Amino acid sequence: MANKLLVEAIRKGTVIDHIPAGQGIKILKQLHLVDGNEKITVGFNLPSQEIGLKDLIKVENRLFTESEANELSLFAPSATINVIDNYVVKDKFTMSTPDALEGVFDCPNSNCISLHEPVTSYFKVTKKHESIYLKCKYCEKTFSKEIVAGL
Repeated sequence: MANKLLVEAIRKGTVIDHIPAGQGIKILKQLHLVDGNEKITVGFNLPSQEIGLKDLIKVENRLFTESEANELSLFAPSATINVIDNYVVKDKFTMSTPDALEGVFDCPNSNCISLHEPVTSYFKVTKKHESIYLKCKYCEKTFSKEIVAGL
């Protein structure tokens, strides 16, 4: 049986590949990808030689900001980002969990000064037993990535 593409190629845009199965929907929600007018192709539970099953997101005519890449890294720290131009991969890089996130999420602690003063949110990121935690610079409380991201 011949190999065939499971997901259509895009002319220009960004492909997020090697997303752990089940995390693709979280990324779509967190980055508000379905709120815009971009053409999006999504694959869930696709076969992957590297991780067994993976999710895949292709967004036409859109490049991700550094802030969005940082958000993405919380849900898919080993995902691959492919920048596509004229159906060719022009740039490719692997995500990694950042040491800190600045200005990406609000602190979930309603008493945190970062919610009431003109300061930029800042979280120190740590990883424990495959779980990711964020510690607020201002209130010094630690939260799971799901709580901070509102998932």
